[in-house]
Amino acid sequence: MNHSVTRLIHFCYGHRLLEYAGKCRHLHGHNGQVEVRCESAKLDKLGMVLDFDEIKQKVQKWIDVELDHKLLLNEKDPLIPDLRKGEQPIVLFKGNPTAEAIARHIYEYAKSQKLPVTSVRVWETPSSFAEYRES
Repeated sequence: MNHSVTRLIHFCYGHRLLEYAGKCRHLHGHNGQVEVRCESAKLDKLGMVLDFDEIKQKVQKWIDVELDHKLLLNEKDPLIPDLRKGEQPIVLFKGNPTAEAIARHIYEYAKSQKLPVTSVRVWETPSSFAEYRES
């Protein structure tokens, strides 16, 4: 049995999906919510998996700088040159910047920070989320 802690992080982003038939093919924005879940079989000497503030300092600050109020786009998006000319802040993904891809991106960053992260959920709307987790 493992103990877990989860930190909620809010951020805003814009994106669009290339080759998508629905509304998401157009530029649009989301008020997203991220859940970063960390687990441990043992608690530390203070009785914690880890301090919630450590997730805030390592992941939330990174999201605030790297993803918040940015356009998340497929690296093949034909709008990129014009957006760069207009000095719009963009983050490029190898494929479509789906909620699934964003969750994995955040998970991989949290892992690189040596956090015991086991899953990341990205809530694109209040009723829909994608999750990336350890297998």
